[in-house]
Amino acid sequence: MTTPRVFIVRHGETEWSLNGRHTGTTELSLTANGEKRILATGRALVGDDRLIVPRKLAHIYVSPRKRAQKTLELLYLGCRVKLPWQEERSHPDSDIRTEANVEITEDIREWDYGDYEGITSPQIRDLRKKQGIGGPNGGWDIWKEGCPGGESPEQVTHRIDRLIGEIREKYHAPVIGKPKHSNLAGDVLLVAHGHILRAFAMRWAGKTLADGPTFLLEAGGVGTLSYEHHQLDEPAILLGGGFMVDVVEKSEKLGQEEGELENK
Repeated sequence: MTTPRVFIVRHGETEWSLNGRHTGTTELSLTANGEKRILATGRALVGDDRLIVPRKLAHIYVSPRKRAQKTLELLYLGCRVKLPWQEERSHPDSDIRTEANVEITEDIREWDYGDYEGITSPQIRDLRKKQGIGGPNGGWDIWKEGCPGGESPEQVTHRIDRLIGEIREKYHAPVIGKPKHSNLAGDVLLVAHGHILRAFAMRWAGKTLADGPTFLLEAGGVGTLSYEHHQLDEPAILLGGGFMVDVVEKSEKLGQEEGELENK
């Protein structure tokens, strides 16, 4: 039976992700190495016999930040529709691999760091010590305290929960539990940022943000969320999954048929 998934993809490396500076609203480009790594991710994980099967995507959400949008471009999913920020589609009809629409949403923009935008965690602790908060070491836990001048964990939870509810109602409920051979598109792809995607994964699994940073997601990293027992009320983190086998079987069958023809 069909069990739809959500793929979460963190944008590629930027100069600030390299040196640990908190990047919320600031617009930054991917580094050259960041672009190369996303291209490699696309080649390794996107395709009919890969983790992310374009024809099975029902919808794609992307952050308003340009670093996330560039990451989506570099995955080369082969969307039929042009990307919202492009004047025209960048590939011919022959390269179309998915009918999924692409939507820019504020719900997966990065956590608003407020006063902590553009500075590192050690700098934040030093600042808090000078301000007399966070104890003798200026301790700070974004998952419990949020960011002064920015967003609280409750505000982040609200927008994440709204998106999770939409995904489950619009894209997962219609296909979950249906026969696999029905070829229904039910997977969803999110391209966004480190803190917000980690928060998304926690809320997907029913954890509060105050439960702590349970999950890590490197720049350019990919995670998978799904369900147990084909049930919407049993969301789960998919730690590992097999590749598509129907493509392999079709290839083997085609090879056998070609061999039979040659022997006639």
